Amino acid sequence: MTTIRHIVFWILLLSGCGYAAEHPRAIVHSEDPEYPEVAKKMGLHGTVKLHIWITPDGSVRRLEYVGGHPLLAESALKAVKNWKYVTASQETEMTVEIKF
Repeated sequence: MTTIRHIVFWILLLSGCGYAAEHPRAIVHSEDPEYPEVAKKMGLHGTVKLHIWITPDGSVRRLEYVGGHPLLAESALKAVKNWKYVTASQETEMTVEIKF
């Protein structure tokens, strides 16, 4: 009986993870990142990829820099930290791309 419970638990857990990836939460409030002065002088453009954890109330709990130019990363992290998403029943994770 315990094995069946474990199997059901993992099925529910994995199906919940798939839902979050297929249906990203909508943004209620976002801020554009500041374009760093040094990046302007260099004519630097690009995309920064961030992995974010969103609390059930819609605030960003944690951010992780995944990729993109390091000179643009700090500005992207600072902006996304203030984003707000629609509320949900549980915490979700998403990957977002910020274009400069």
